[in-house]
Amino acid sequence: MTTDTAKIIEQTRHWVQQLIVKYNICPFARREVERKSIRYVTAAQREPQAVLQQLLDEVNHLDATPETETTLLILPSGFEGFYDFLTLVDIADALLVEEGHEGVYQLAHFHPDYCFDGEPQDDPANYTNRAPYPTLHLLREASIEEALKSYDDPESIPERNIEFARRKGSEFFKAILSE
Repeated sequence: MTTDTAKIIEQTRHWVQQLIVKYNICPFARREVERKSIRYVTAAQREPQAVLQQLLDEVNHLDATPETETTLLILPSGFEGFYDFLTLVDIADALLVEEGHEGVYQLAHFHPDYCFDGEPQDDPANYTNRAPYPTLHLLREASIEEALKSYDDPESIPERNIEFARRKGSEFFKAILSE
């Protein structure tokens, strides 16, 4: 692992711990951080086809390694533009269906310039989906379903996060992302 790769993974791990877990943005993340069952991988290539192949490789890794709960595939270069990234996400979602992984894996995504549809770019709520680097997050559907059973009112999670983000403001999140 190169120094750059290690730094990128450490920045992403820090974001997960200091924002996602610490402020309960995802109430299911803490358990996986504590279990060390999150796999952090950087994309070796920047071309869409190569990234999609690496995503499928990560699906195969999850299939073969049940102790790994989830994978964050970090894209340090090549997808800095948010709309290019969203195109990649759409293709990746379709590829997972085409390859027979629908209902097995779910793809979440994060980007440094994430902006919810119809919202202004400077709305602090966008920070609930902003990460240090463009990131594809593979989740096991069965694990999500199981986790949701033990969480009262999971539909309220996004609304609670938006409220929290707007209360804290953009500067709060910028400070965490720049650490």
